[in-house]
Amino acid sequence: MKAVLQRVLKPATVKVNNRIEGHIEKGLVVFIGVEELDNIEDIKWLARKIINMRIFSDAEGKMNLSLIDIEGELLVISQFTLYASTKKGNRPSFLKSAPPKYAEEMYNKFIDHIMSDYKVKVERGVFGGDMKVEFTNDGPVTIIIDTKNKA
Repeated sequence: MKAVLQRVLKPATVKVNNRIEGHIEKGLVVFIGVEELDNIEDIKWLARKIINMRIFSDAEGKMNLSLIDIEGELLVISQFTLYASTKKGNRPSFLKSAPPKYAEEMYNKFIDHIMSDYKVKVERGVFGGDMKVEFTNDGPVTIIIDTKNKA
């Protein structure tokens, strides 16, 4: 699994057909990509990493606080394009992206795991939908995590 985390301190929303489907006040917008080789261990590792990552500022302005520490929320958006291959030509290939049915299953399991094990508020987009995501990246802070590259 791949994730792109973007820190937000202002409200963030995802809309489909001009209707708000997900909304958070502060926390992280997380774009998630799934490949066929991903499994429950990837979900657990990625969830733990995201929840505990110290990327929010403390009183001294140092990135020293986690999502839990700030009582933050997650807006999780499925994004198969994180597995784009741009090696050949100008049109990306998405062969490494998991088939939609499996990707949706893993996406939902990821969200369910966070809500049950970490008791964090999670909002979501519409899997496979034409989504419009609106937020202000705070910092800007953007972190990329790949469960196949834990170094």
